[in-house]
Amino acid sequence: MKKLFLSVFTSGLMIVSSLFALPSQGEASLEVRLKQQGLVDIQTLAPDILVELKYSTEDNFLGADTYGDLEDCYLQIKAARMLSKAQKLLKKSHPELSLLVYDGARPRSIQRKMWALVVDTPSQKYVANPDRGSVHNFGSAVDLTIATAEGEPLDMGTPFDYFGKLAQPRHEKQFLKEKKLNQEQIENRELLRDVMTSAGFQSINIEWWHFNAVPVKVARSLYQIIE
Repeated sequence: MKKLFLSVFTSGLMIVSSLFALPSQGEASLEVRLKQQGLVDIQTLAPDILVELKYSTEDNFLGADTYGDLEDCYLQIKAARMLSKAQKLLKKSHPELSLLVYDGARPRSIQRKMWALVVDTPSQKYVANPDRGSVHNFGSAVDLTIATAEGEPLDMGTPFDYFGKLAQPRHEKQFLKEKKLNQEQIENRELLRDVMTSAGFQSINIEWWHFNAVPVKVARSLYQIIE
């Protein structure tokens, strides 16, 4: 009888403990893990910014949802503050427009999913090897565009995730001259670059939508890779 009582009591303690135990990093939701690693939801600093995480849908070059239930964009606090400043700059000059964010901090677990989908395919060159990581994996890069008050993206000449020369800022003058891009599309891109660089971000010459808060070497020295 004594052994039976101890067995029941121990089982009860285990059940109670399991109910109140904190989830491990492997079990915790992606959003919880981002918060645990010190990242912030950008809409806590810029509530009026628009967010549509493309990798939480199948509307991306992978054709796959790799983010699952995550729908909010997280960044390192420095990058989030810079993005909030960019939104304010845009609103000051164009009150009817808003930044529309497509991607931000990307945990290495997600990077591994993406890598598995592209390895040994022509798309492999567009995804950083997760063993080394990209600025996204350190929470210091953002992919975005500009949208109307109704959430309609401005015409940038190509969609997000279009990996051809037409999406590369370094070829814009050539394509404008060849009439493959028009003046409105160029001006829309320039407006995006103006507000982002004025807030401290760095643009890159191969993707009109991608901006870094810090260079990758600096990101590696300041932050741990997001798991």
